[in-house]
Amino acid sequence: MPTTRAPRKNSVAIQYAVTRRGVPSPAALRQWARTAAAVPLTLRIVGAAEGRRLNRVYRKKDRATNVLTFATGDIVLCHPVIRREARAQGKSLAAHYAHLVVHGCLHLRGYDHEKKRDAERMAAREIALLRRLGIANPYTVE
Repeated sequence: MPTTRAPRKNSVAIQYAVTRRGVPSPAALRQWARTAAAVPLTLRIVGAAEGRRLNRVYRKKDRATNVLTFATGDIVLCHPVIRREARAQGKSLAAHYAHLVVHGCLHLRGYDHEKKRDAERMAAREIALLRRLGIANPYTVE
């Protein structure tokens, strides 16, 4: 899923494979990404069909998922899944997007959540970065 990389140290390219209606602004997406990663990256906003296809090809899971991160600096965000999760969790769409952009960026920086200790470390970093952005802890239920 590699794309053309953005050239500057912390540049963020944004690609839309869905209508932009309901998707946070490019400025917001870039701010969230730059808060968590200091590398060039591409955020690609996709629909359910592309999200499902990419998840099936790269993770062998036949369903769309909220975020996929590729070592090439590409982060794929599936808008319908993110919108559905935000509603189900009682969060604003922007807050959920911010969390998943930060989450994807942390994967680029080597964080993962396969083991409990690693998941706790990653969650703590997410919470701290989101707090700096004025966004509440995504793991608490209000």
